[in-house]
Parts: sequence; C-alpha cells; structure tokens
Amino acid sequence: MGHFATGVKLRRKTQIVVVGGGAGGLELARRLGAKYGRKHHDIILIERNRTHIWKPLLHEVAGGSLDANLDEVGYRSHCHRWGYRFFNGAFESINRETGEVLLAPLLDEDGSELVGRHAIRFDYLVIAVGSVTNDFGIPGVAEHCMFLDDRAGADRFRNRLLDHCLSVSRAMHGDPGIDAKVRIAIVGGGATGVELAAELYNAAAALRHYGLEVFDESRLQVCVIEAGPRILPALPERLADAAKAELEALGVSVLTSVQVIEAVPHAILTADGRRIEADLMVWAAGVRAPGALADLGLEVNRNNQLIVRDTLQTTRDERIFAIGDCCSYTPPGAERPVPPRAQAAHQMATAVYHNLVRLQRGQPLERFVYHDHGSLVSLSRYSTVGSLMGNLVGGRMAVEGRLARLVYTSLYRMHLIAIHGWLKGLALMLVGRVNRIIRPRLKLH
Repeated sequence: MGHFATGVKLRRKTQIVVVGGGAGGLELARRLGAKYGRKHHDIILIERNRTHIWKPLLHEVAGGSLDANLDEVGYRSHCHRWGYRFFNGAFESINRETGEVLLAPLLDEDGSELVGRHAIRFDYLVIAVGSVTNDFGIPGVAEHCMFLDDRAGADRFRNRLLDHCLSVSRAMHGDPGIDAKVRIAIVGGGATGVELAAELYNAAAALRHYGLEVFDESRLQVCVIEAGPRILPALPERLADAAKAELEALGVSVLTSVQVIEAVPHAILTADGRRIEADLMVWAAGVRAPGALADLGLEVNRNNQLIVRDTLQTTRDERIFAIGDCCSYTPPGAERPVPPRAQAAHQMATAVYHNLVRLQRGQPLERFVYHDHGSLVSLSRYSTVGSLMGNLVGGRMAVEGRLARLVYTSLYRMHLIAIHGWLKGLALMLVGRVNRIIRPRLKLH
C-alpha cells in the first residue's frame, strides 16, 4: 500500500502586489498575470474602484461626449481573463517589517462596513496609485470646486452641467428676451483645463438635438484662469498661442498671469481684486500624490510623490517599486523629474515588468530610460495641437490638425492594446468605430 510522503514542504507562491488600477497599474498586472499565471505566482491588483477608465478621457466623460459605461474596464472580468487576482479596497498603509499592505475597511454607499480592515502579504510591491488634484491649500477650493480625478468626479460635473443647461433653457422658453447663461470657471490652463473648456462647447452645440431647442454654445460663458504667463506650458509657445486663439474663437475667456486666492460659493477671487462669478467651478491647477504616501516611512518630495531610484525601486526599500504620477524620478543630467503623463506611466509599467522578471531569474535590474514622445492636447472636435518626437530629431516637431488628432487617437488605441492584448484591443477599436455611428452623441444620464 502506497504512502504519501511526509515532511514535504510546499513551495510558497511569490506574491506580487500592485496597488492602483490606473493606466500603469492595470497594464502591469495584466502583463505579470499573462507571464506567470497562478501556478507559482500570485499576482494581486488592489483598487478602490470596480472599473477602470483611462484618465486622459475624463474631460470627455465630464462633457458627456464619452459614455464611460461603454468604455470602462471591469477589473473582475479582466483579472479572470489574464490570470491575476483583484481586491476591491482602498490602500491605507504598509507594514514593511511583516511585508504587508494594509487596506482600509470597505464601505457600501450607506456607509455600512462590507469588509473590515485587513492585510495582504507581498514579496514585491508596486505602488501605482496615481495622483489627485492639488488645491495648494487655497481657502474654499476643496469645498466649492469640483475635481476631475476619477469617473465619480466627472459624472458629478456632467450631471450638474446638464442641470444648469436645462435651467437656462427653461428660463429662455419663459422669456426669450433674457440673456441667461451657464457660467463655468476652470482654474488651470494645462491639458485638463484646456481640453475640458473645448469639450464644453462641443456638448453645448449638441444639446439642441436632445430637447433643448433654444440652448446652444452661445449660452455658455467659460473662463479659463491660469497663474502662469501662458496656457499649456508643456507645449511650444507657438502651439500654446494657437490653442488660445482656438479657445477664444469658441468664446472662452482665457486669463493668464492671474492668481487665485480663494474660492467662495459661486465665485473665484483673484489676487488682483477680481471676482469671477460662476455656476460651476472646476479646479485643474496641478496634481500631487495621495497624502497616505507621506506616512509610509519611504522617501517622498513635497508633493507626496515617492522618490525612486533609476530601477524605479523606492530609495528605502528595494522590494517596493513605484510608477506613474505617484512617483518622482529625475533622469541623470535632467533638470526636472519625468512629467506625470500617461506615456510615462506606460513606460514605467514596462520597465518594472522587465525588472520583476529579472528579479525572478536572479539577474541584475535595468535602469529606466524615459523617452519623451511629446505632448498632445485635444480641443474636442475643433482641433488638436501638440509636439512630437521629443528630442529625437534635435528638437520638437510641431503638429496640428488631422495629423495631431490621428496621433492623439492612437494613444488611446495603444492603451487598449496594453491592457487587453492585441486581439481584443483591435476588436475594441472596431467596436468603438461602430459606436461613434450608432450611439448618441451625448450621454445625458
């Protein structure tokens, strides 16, 4: 009669935990899951949201031209397809001595506790929690302004926008002679603020097809407020000027070198004594990493970003990597850190994937090299401007119009392939083309 062997020690799975399911974190989890599966490794993605939406598209969700229900990715179905595990929870802290990630209690919409505070073991940890809007401690901003940090914020803005548009439309029906407008103040002249401003006019122009016959883009009063000397500082000055001219042609008031000192109900107050009245106020004036990162015992900068080595490992714990907006890495010889862009998150995810594979093989890690492919800003259906190629050809190549729009669209297509693989990524591109024809131009609910 045979016997089972005694004293056999089962091999413990190597546990790699990715915190944050944004562009970089989701891509990394997919690649690790596809590489290792669940036999000898346990790849875990922790994310407080149940679905993923590409952050550069949030201004379209806010304007209503993108239905996030059709474009979002459900983490549970995605993890089943790609061989990793998904934990729905909010990152709270790290116990570096025990090698555990601590998650906050998970609450339902009513505030009732669904899952208590718990810990997840890690052998290697990748922090990819992204960024949140930086209000710089300016009084009233947190209370009175809206932020486009996630889908919930974009949905909230869209719903309030539609409510105000409906109110103006009804007022004009009652008295066609009144000059009713929806007043919107956008603080921040970077990509988010500029793209949102243009998207609002696209949405307003379409509302007449959805029951608001007397409402059009002339009913909008949009103001973009920028503290710096010009909007879009990441772009060459000529392109920034072209974008400003495009916005002003739409009807946007662009204020530069104007510092905001306070937000009060329905108004922005500036250092030069102006009071800019607004029904809706959006803060898009900068980003910082979540405050929880400052309490981990790891090295951070003044924006709470984790300082990383050239291998993207944190400076005080080589088991912990950081990628995307929540980390700060300054390449040798560079004056500034790698900018918080989607392309940087993608490149960092690729670099950490290869370094984690090399760690499993006992090979030395590779240094992360950032390739600046330029910046693009979409002015909705009106225009796209940007600069390409970084310094690969001795300088930036300015692009505008159809070429810029084609490149801008290709960035999202590359993201689809990065998180879904080639087959499903190409299929989703085809579905997207069909949806542009058959689905409504605006999401109104």
